[in-house]
Amino acid sequence: MSDDTHFLRSGSLTATVKAHGAELCSLKSGSIEFLWQAGPEWPRHAPLLFPIVGRLANDELRHRGKAYRMTQHGFARDRRFVWAERGESRCALVLEDDEATRALYPFAFRLTAAYAIDQSGLDLTLTIANTGKEVLPASIGGHPAFNWPLHPGAAKESYALTFDRAEQSPIRRLNGGLLRPGAEPSPVKGASLPLSESLFTDDAIIFDRVESNSVRYAAGPGTSSGPWLKMSWRGFRELGIWSKPSGAPFLCIEPWRGHASPVGFDGEFTDKPGLMHIAPDAEESSSYRIEVGSS
Repeated sequence: MSDDTHFLRSGSLTATVKAHGAELCSLKSGSIEFLWQAGPEWPRHAPLLFPIVGRLANDELRHRGKAYRMTQHGFARDRRFVWAERGESRCALVLEDDEATRALYPFAFRLTAAYAIDQSGLDLTLTIANTGKEVLPASIGGHPAFNWPLHPGAAKESYALTFDRAEQSPIRRLNGGLLRPGAEPSPVKGASLPLSESLFTDDAIIFDRVESNSVRYAAGPGTSSGPWLKMSWRGFRELGIWSKPSGAPFLCIEPWRGHASPVGFDGEFTDKPGLMHIAPDAEESSSYRIEVGSS
């Protein structure tokens, strides 16, 4: 055990969490690594998105007549968290506002990331507490990247996402990192989204009205058996699916509470669509679970 990383184990399932960004950086069942190992195509594993998801117009947060520099997905992923709990199957990390965060985001907060592992999966619970005296406007999101394909040598196009419900609503897309004004036809067929690199030539697929609470990621019928994972979530309202538009061996499945600023929105941050507004001394929690296996 080091001060930089923490190792979790339950049976044959193991995970590694970093203090930097409170980021999950490995999830293995036996010898099978499910998580993307931060290669040159994208240098992260599973960053936490806070206090924004996506981009703000001009990368500026405006509050009470002052502009603050706030880049895509916020600052939490680049800050070192403090260990609050460290056990064999659980750990928790905390980030609180300080002089550096208030120069970017003029609000008081405490963000807790709590990981728990069991023999079939890993849970992450994210809790935002408002420790200030004014309403806290914030978004939160997960951004875990999984190997694509999960089975070395398998065709990427043999994989699909299968939702627990039919996803009939249109999707949203981005323009320069900002949310386009109109909805677009969904590539989901019933409850199934066949995967291909061409899906991401227009950046992320955003479900801003996701019906499902879980999705299974696996190779489809007609392929040899192999690893699979199921991701489920609570307290999140949106879902992003992303890979590099140029093609890369990972797939991100991203539960969100919030989204990028809409194209044309350039107002006060507190008026931005998609935010939570957390009262003083209150808190908001959301969680996701990754179950893994092989068939």
